[in-house]
Amino acid sequence: MTRVNRRKKSKKNLWITIPLIVILILGLGIGGYMFSIYNNAKKTVNEKMFDPVQSIDTDITKKKIKATEPLHILLLGIDSHTSEKGRSDALMILSLDPKKEIMQLISIPRDTRVPIVGKGFDDKINHAYAFGGVDTAIATVENFLDIELDYYVRLNMEGLKQLVDHLGTITVYNDIAWSDGKYDFNFGPTEMDGDKTMHFVRMRKQDPAGDFGRTKRQRQVIQGIVERGASVGSVTKIDGIIDILGNNMATNLDFDDMKTLLFDYTDARKKFVDYQMKGTGTTIDGIYYLIVDDEEVAKVKGKIENIGS
Repeated sequence: MTRVNRRKKSKKNLWITIPLIVILILGLGIGGYMFSIYNNAKKTVNEKMFDPVQSIDTDITKKKIKATEPLHILLLGIDSHTSEKGRSDALMILSLDPKKEIMQLISIPRDTRVPIVGKGFDDKINHAYAFGGVDTAIATVENFLDIELDYYVRLNMEGLKQLVDHLGTITVYNDIAWSDGKYDFNFGPTEMDGDKTMHFVRMRKQDPAGDFGRTKRQRQVIQGIVERGASVGSVTKIDGIIDILGNNMATNLDFDDMKTLLFDYTDARKKFVDYQMKGTGTTIDGIYYLIVDDEEVAKVKGKIENIGS
């Protein structure tokens, strides 16, 4: 039974929503740098980025962190310059298991047809955020997969572009060659600045895999940011990353939570695995949806509950 269902029986029970990986980049700059950088990071996180939600029982989550139990974070990339409105252009579940030393990233296609919690109808899962913000997105994902999430991280796409530019460039392995009129994307290792990165993650029509290829590229970009962020070594870079995140990201992780994740969950970065939820495309009332059957939902639920399986 999900927390959404349990809440109907008891008002005492509470029940969460790109990228904790981006937070890890922030953390990489905290330990070894000057006190002023540390204070700037703490102030930015707690005063600008920290945004708690009703849909989480923070006491339960903090107990899990203390015991270094696996954590599940909903990552939302919003197609809006402000992050306050718009639809979730990217939706992923990041799971961290420091004991298994695994970081897992599962993409949920944005066209997936699901019940929108609190609205009484089915729609594309990426519309949940537009209908009711982070709380509705969290509740809808939890209800769909019958899971419980521990945190959310929301990043607007403009912030992703700024982040890549500030890091310099990122490199990904491109497995199809195409040109969109502005950039040529050759097969193999591809180096990109922020603008080229946005073209890379948004292309769908030239990809035989459609939205599945698009979400794969989103995961590649996140991994590229992690790898590039881990190599950043200047105080100026770290300070700039903090400012960019402060202006473009929201999360229910406070600064102390981030520090704990940095030091106690660092082993989860030793192995990275990813998965793309699968389904069948169909048109209902003239609108395209992806229908995910019960077997696939159960498979994804199993991967989340048993990370790396």
